[in-house]
Amino acid sequence: MVKGLPPLEDTADHCVNCLAGKQHRESIPKQAKWRASKKLELVHTDICGPITPQSNGGNRYFITFTDDYTRKTWVYVLKDKAGAFEIFKVFKALVEKESGCPIICLRSDRGGEYTSNAFNEFCRVEGIKRQLTAAYTPQQNGVSERKNRTLLNIVRSMISAKGVPKQFWPEAVLWAVYVMNRSPTTSVKDKTPEEAWSGVKPSVKHFNKFGCLAHVHVNDVNRKKLDSKSKICVLLGISEESKAYKLYDPTTKKIIISRDVVFEESKGWNWSSDQKSKVISEDLVDDEEISDIPVENVSINEEEHDGQEENVDNVVVDDSTSASENEEGARSLTRIRKPSVRLEGFVTGREAEESDEEDLNNFAIFKSEDDPVDYDEAAKLEIWRKAMDAEIEAIEKNDTWELTTLPAGLDKHKARLVAKGYTQRYGIDYSEVFAPVARWDTIRTVLSMAANNGWDVFQMDVKSAFLHGELTENIYVSQPLGYDNGNKHKVYKLKKALYGLKQAPRAWYSKIETYFISKSFQKCPHEHTLFVKLGEKGEILIASLYVDDLILTGNDLSMINNFKRSMKKHFAMTDLGKMRYFLGIEVCQSKQGIFIHQQKYAAEILSRFGMENCNMVSNPIVPGCKLIKNENGKAADPTLYKQMVGCLMYLLATRPDLAYSVCLVARFMDRPTEVHFTAVKRILRYLKGTLSFGVLYKSNVTKKLCLKGWSDSDYAGDVEDRKSTTGYLFKLGSAAISWSSKKQPIVTLSTTEAEYVAAASCACQALWLRNVLSCLQQKQEVNTVIYCDNSSTIKLSKNPIMHGRCKHIDVRFHFLRNLTKDDVVELIHCKTDSQLADIFTKPLKLDS
Repeated sequence: MVKGLPPLEDTADHCVNCLAGKQHRESIPKQAKWRASKKLELVHTDICGPITPQSNGGNRYFITFTDDYTRKTWVYVLKDKAGAFEIFKVFKALVEKESGCPIICLRSDRGGEYTSNAFNEFCRVEGIKRQLTAAYTPQQNGVSERKNRTLLNIVRSMISAKGVPKQFWPEAVLWAVYVMNRSPTTSVKDKTPEEAWSGVKPSVKHFNKFGCLAHVHVNDVNRKKLDSKSKICVLLGISEESKAYKLYDPTTKKIIISRDVVFEESKGWNWSSDQKSKVISEDLVDDEEISDIPVENVSINEEEHDGQEENVDNVVVDDSTSASENEEGARSLTRIRKPSVRLEGFVTGREAEESDEEDLNNFAIFKSEDDPVDYDEAAKLEIWRKAMDAEIEAIEKNDTWELTTLPAGLDKHKARLVAKGYTQRYGIDYSEVFAPVARWDTIRTVLSMAANNGWDVFQMDVKSAFLHGELTENIYVSQPLGYDNGNKHKVYKLKKALYGLKQAPRAWYSKIETYFISKSFQKCPHEHTLFVKLGEKGEILIASLYVDDLILTGNDLSMINNFKRSMKKHFAMTDLGKMRYFLGIEVCQSKQGIFIHQQKYAAEILSRFGMENCNMVSNPIVPGCKLIKNENGKAADPTLYKQMVGCLMYLLATRPDLAYSVCLVARFMDRPTEVHFTAVKRILRYLKGTLSFGVLYKSNVTKKLCLKGWSDSDYAGDVEDRKSTTGYLFKLGSAAISWSSKKQPIVTLSTTEAEYVAAASCACQALWLRNVLSCLQQKQEVNTVIYCDNSSTIKLSKNPIMHGRCKHIDVRFHFLRNLTKDDVVELIHCKTDSQLADIFTKPLKLDS
């Protein structure tokens, strides 16, 4: 064809330039050349997500595990990919027990959740071989990739067919896997994956369309004579714990477990309307009209149902059960009557009907009634419309704002955001912030003084307190939705503060402080929420302020009544009469004195965390128990842990016996483990047996109230950082008014030093309490005695002895020596058996 070409020669070397211009990817085999010959010889896994919208339980992913030999699939839902390792350990324990075979090989992609050091080390120790896909080659994990695609296709179809809200996608995923495991597949000859795995031919008689209408029988014990014997629900799948269906009641937003169900597969629920929605035919469902509803995810069971009848009581649970702990796998047909741990906090039958007003919610997976998140949701409910009308009426009645045109030069969008306090900028939208919150030490001191003198304690509440505060800044807010009055282009200029503004609490405090001063009250310089008014004949009126709650007491009833009338003239007030219930504290006033306790709140905590029926113990912490941080320990739910500890902390207002144990478990908030979680549950078990405990301030104990303190410390009690714990307690009259258990900020070198640091902290508190008592006309004429069980500490507080062993002590702790020298406090030795502060540094026993 042409002339001059040299002879062609074969060469073993590749042409680099040709590869640079023409190289392509190698072809992927359409079918695997090897298949597993026994169960768990090869397991395929992959994570799918993030999925939008996330479930109300916060789940955004699901992970699948597929056995190569039987092609059975298990699925779990996850909040984030980091949970894959813990889920794999759960899956491994489950399938190996069911099959009696170990996992030989695990095939996955190279995602960080599968290649972490912890995951790799676990597989190495357990002898599990890893097969990781090459980069950018998901085809090498084709079984899992195809499985996820198939699942999503099925889920989309199921949700669309019945118009089920997309928040239910975990239920749809779990139900889809349940059905697929019982459906024929070309990968397993003449068997379904379920039969290949378990050896039992599954039944599909109980299959019904996901999201279809279900008529659930109402048991006689749960209804009255003329009540309906059936209620309409929506099918979500199969129960895991019972041989029954799992259904959702849209009117009550409850999950119902029942076997007595009649299905209408051609009909579905009208999710786009309110709770009084009617049933519609499936051909009328428009996916675009379906609105999301606040529903949590619920697990779908993989338990075998053979169609045999069995009487199973209906189980009503909260609608927020998370599906993350449940898996799709084979289950035995044997009915286990002992409830699963995952059913803790569920209420059954009559209990559910009786607890409508007080839901017994397990806070780990439950939440209280859903509040609307925006105006559109709130406007649909009459109860919220009335609440909004009342709030707007209060604002207008108080002359809080005026309608005006937004001044030129002001950014309209910025004006809209100013009322949202979290968007305010310091120095521009506000300058100073302060919230008038009384210390519990102050409140208990006032109650102790009132009880000893036989005074009644009264309580008042300021309606819409923050609306009374006057602003110094020019702030404009947009008109509330639904209340524009035909002037959409205008904004409100605030005359007074609104809730949400950062300066609102301080503005309210300035207003109420000015009022108190104008009425001849003296503000305590050591407690800015404490005001005292003295009469000409020795009368005294004490007012303690906790934001918008007022506590009043004194020796002259007419002075108190005059003050109440004056308050009602200046502010919108609610007179609550004698103090009975204050911020969760129950106050019982009688001739014997004043008893404060939190029995109702404590019972709510137990109910909230599913511990109302737990066994009681005699101590909140096992004596000798040393809790430590364990990075390798099994992690507990950090959110649940913080919620439990937070609730217990609020109990310390009336429960000094819990101070040390709560202080101890609060040190592990960042990464709690199962050991720490068990310790918190033990505190709840102790609480179960001591619900009625509180503090009693007896009346007519003494003519002159005398402040006494106790100081104690353990030495190097923390086994990790070797820091000690400070504990102190103060009594005024008959009972304690102030207590503390706190880890010391430094490492001490001896018992003497640890006790000295504790005594210094105790002395500082004593000085503050003496100043507060002086404002209350209870000046301490003599020094305050602090009892200490360490003789060396007492000597060190009086003289600079033992220089070689104490020369390194920080100067701030020697403040104790100055107070001793000035005869403000005095350390006196007491026996260990008489050391009341001992319970703040060591585990408590009930008999102590």
